[in-house]
Amino acid sequence: MYVCVCQAVTERQVREAVERGVTSMRGLREQLGVASECGRCARCAHSILKECGNCPRRADALACAA
Repeated sequence: MYVCVCQAVTERQVREAVERGVTSMRGLREQLGVASECGRCARCAHSILKECGNCPRRADALACAA
């Protein structure tokens, strides 16, 4: 599912960014461009960030892959 239509960012890309160590909306904005234009995606991206931030980190696969 697309989280950010303006930047064509998917839920999976957000989850992968969190898995790589992104811990804030600022980090998502810097790496993926999330919430950098219209901002309508901010709430959804933040929810995914919070959800995946609590997932255990695994080097071999996404811990909370969709």
